[in-house]
Amino acid sequence: MAKLRTMTLIALLFAAMGTASADTLKMDGASAMSDDGRPSRGMTQARVEAKYGSPASVRAPVGDPPITRWEYTNFVVFFEHDKVIHAVLKR
Repeated sequence: MAKLRTMTLIALLFAAMGTASADTLKMDGASAMSDDGRPSRGMTQARVEAKYGSPASVRAPVGDPPITRWEYTNFVVFFEHDKVIHAVLKR
């Protein structure tokens, strides 16, 4: 009797696993490549400055690894060491 219950439970578990599904979540602005005028992830500080000019303000590096923040008129760029890790549009 216990063996039958165990086998039934296993069969139900396998049946439940067969019906699993996944959803795709699309997040605007979450891609590594930027096509809206922001710097792309991985760009160097020198390349960002050459392409977009000098930032309006620069915040000194904070933390370990050092994170630097450059503010432009329309977006803010975050660097880890000298590479872009994120760029966000201002609202």
